Amino acid sequence: MMAALKRVLILWLPGLAILLAGLQRAFVTGQADPWDWAWPALAVMAAMGLLLARQGWPLLAWTMGGVVSALLFCGVAAGRWPDPVAAIGLILVASSAAFGGALIRQGAPLRAKRVAGGIALLALAALLAWRGPAQPTQPVTDRPALAVITALPLFWDAQGRADAPIVTVLRTRFTVQPIDDAMQLDRSPARLLLLAQPRAMTPQALVAVDRWMRGGGRAVVLADPLLRWPSDLPMGDRRRAPATSLLEPLLDHWGFAFDRIEEDERRWFLPDGALLTLSGAQMAGGGDMVQRKRIGRGEVVLLGDADLIDDRLWLADPARPLDPRVWSADTPARVVQWLGAAIPDDRRWMREGADVVAALRWAILAGLGWAVMGAGLLRRVRPGSGTRTKKVYPEGEAPESG
Repeated sequence: MMAALKRVLILWLPGLAILLAGLQRAFVTGQADPWDWAWPALAVMAAMGLLLARQGWPLLAWTMGGVVSALLFCGVAAGRWPDPVAAIGLILVASSAAFGGALIRQGAPLRAKRVAGGIALLALAALLAWRGPAQPTQPVTDRPALAVITALPLFWDAQGRADAPIVTVLRTRFTVQPIDDAMQLDRSPARLLLLAQPRAMTPQALVAVDRWMRGGGRAVVLADPLLRWPSDLPMGDRRRAPATSLLEPLLDHWGFAFDRIEEDERRWFLPDGALLTLSGAQMAGGGDMVQRKRIGRGEVVLLGDADLIDDRLWLADPARPLDPRVWSADTPARVVQWLGAAIPDDRRWMREGADVVAALRWAILAGLGWAVMGAGLLRRVRPGSGTRTKKVYPEGEAPESG
């Protein structure tokens, strides 16, 4: 009985350790990305390779099945299959680390070659864990001009001139040009516009925006009825962004209509699975969030929320805005896409709390079931020994005593 329990623990605990260690990073961003479990898998499986090297390859190979718990968690929590490339990458990391550790530990003939092979496998596992995940976004060569009209602190902070994280991302795809007066649009080469919670605009400025749009411009408009963007500036300071949108005359002229206001902060999933985090957003008719409309030869994408580009709602690490692995929402990629450029945004996100709890439960139970099944199939392989065999002596011979 104790031997069976030991086999179950040997087969179950590594996968459980990998699962729990990876959750720490996954819960920071909300991403259901198998690569978040790569480094825990490397460390745990390399250690298991060293410990189980002399107990038989079948036992070690079965132990590697523990990474399936992490993949199952990702699938159930996100409500969709994990990215195939990431899933295969995690399995390769685990197997390379396990067999690399085992080769280093084995004291068999050709030890030097085995150690070299083990080190090579561990290096391969580390390379996969390092370079396999999504890499930081790099600037492209062809960057069209993007005009930005806003009262939000996107180009300055309390210390002076500084780009907000969303602008840092935009600069990788566009030549960003802040504009103080919409009348400058006629003289600007920009055919793209981000109009985000601007200050009150004169009738002449509104006409200039309308004329620019009808001439073939493309705009993303963020009109927030309940702005909650934090500011150290006192109320009434003209440098503060307006607490409510002042674009109603222009939006009414274009034929846009809004519905209810969602006062709470919430995670909003678009039909294609992309995630936006909203705060005090005003919904469109029919419960939609994003409105699109052709204006003359131009096109407008309208959202009733400007807080969504605040990095507090889409970035887990403010020091790394270009690293998609620390994004907590798809906001930057989606804004770039609405403006006509592209950043890969095929990320899987954990859904509701109940989905995460169910995913954790199924992952733990599946790992335990895998361990119990392995303990039954590999019962001849015991901790501390290899596979037991019986030596057969020719007839008439007997084993030597003593």
